[in-house]
Amino acid sequence: MAWYEEAVFYHIYPLGLCGCAKENHNEAEDHFDQLYAWADHAKEMNCTAIYIGPLFASEGHGYETTDYRSVDCRLGTNAQFAAWVAHCHAVGLRVIVDAVFNHTGRSFFAFEDIRKNREQSPYRDWYCNVNFGGNTEYQDGFSYDNWGGYNLLAKLNLQNPQVRQYHFDTVRFWIEEFDIDGLRLDAADVLDFTFMRELRQVTAEWKADFWLMGEVIHGDYSRWANDEMLHSVTNYELHKGLYSGHNDHNYFEIAHSIKRLHDICGQTRLYTFVDNHDVARIASKLNNKLHLYLVAILLYTVWGIPSLYYGSEFSIPGEKENGSDWNLRPCLSLGDYADAMKSDEITRLYCRLGQLKKEYQELTYGSYRELLLTNRQFAYGRLLDESAVIVALNNDDAPAHLEIPLPQEASVVRPLLEDSQVAVDLEGTRLVVELPPNRGMLFYLSTH
Repeated sequence: MAWYEEAVFYHIYPLGLCGCAKENHNEAEDHFDQLYAWADHAKEMNCTAIYIGPLFASEGHGYETTDYRSVDCRLGTNAQFAAWVAHCHAVGLRVIVDAVFNHTGRSFFAFEDIRKNREQSPYRDWYCNVNFGGNTEYQDGFSYDNWGGYNLLAKLNLQNPQVRQYHFDTVRFWIEEFDIDGLRLDAADVLDFTFMRELRQVTAEWKADFWLMGEVIHGDYSRWANDEMLHSVTNYELHKGLYSGHNDHNYFEIAHSIKRLHDICGQTRLYTFVDNHDVARIASKLNNKLHLYLVAILLYTVWGIPSLYYGSEFSIPGEKENGSDWNLRPCLSLGDYADAMKSDEITRLYCRLGQLKKEYQELTYGSYRELLLTNRQFAYGRLLDESAVIVALNNDDAPAHLEIPLPQEASVVRPLLEDSQVAVDLEGTRLVVELPPNRGMLFYLSTH
């Protein structure tokens, strides 16, 4: 199977993590020493891949790209990034980066040429609906389509063969210069489908196991994630259920999403997360912080590709403030969390779950089967050949007695997490479990 089928991602937003200037004034900074340390930390957390981005030159928050073939000078240089990727590969980490193909910043060369040469610009058709009879708040004397209502993000015309070829040449450059392993396509839900199909074809030719993952919020994920287009998309539907299902004591919501997405997407593995650079931190969204334990277990054990957003292993808070996302993208020092691996239960749990994902193929390739479901208790299995990993969860403030029907014959049961408060026994065709309040456990079942 391809590497990404088994991957556990560590997600880094580098401009925030490294404390870079929030606006790019072309003043060089060097933060790759920090990024080396965080790569090593991701390895220690038993992650197998890093999603880092946005990375390339931009005007501010990173998604107003100004140069697709240069690392943002606020982070460092192209040569430093190439060396960092080589280090990641040496320690066993794959690397994917953001690709902002839907739009550019206003300082991108093609847009600047339109501002200068107007109707005579050879790039006037690189953007959507350029209207020289219109205007914007920037007083350019023309208007154009944008992303999200923000004119600082000018929408590219991906139906233009020249634009598509420019992007394909850029991807080839990233592969040849940096040996990256994949792309996260920003705003994939509004990208041209023909473009994504061609991108899948050309990247497969250049690097056979190159991975394409798209940012998609709503809709039928199989429209984007399929054998012809992207390998995966962001699983926002399950993300929502992971916190609201706990806040509302409603495991039916989570179980329903898992089943619905499986019915829609089949064997496609969606990119699963509890928080990221665009949404509030899970520690801020959960009403009961004890549920952090349960959410972490779900993230790593449902069907999908789990992703851990930097700092969430330390349970840091973070919410949007006055429409700004910077609180979600803080500057952190690993030194401040030096003892977390020993003393913090959630940090150790994420580390252990990453280890279990490597050791137990059931958690990657095992088929999913729901075994028990109430508002406050949930059990399911990941079944592979003659073995299985059973997940049992209790989001109640009281202990729970669970009698879980065995999904297959078993004579051996072994808890996979250290928790002396959990009691378990095999009784005929049932797994009888006593779970403490707001607690979960993984069990390995086999016939020997």
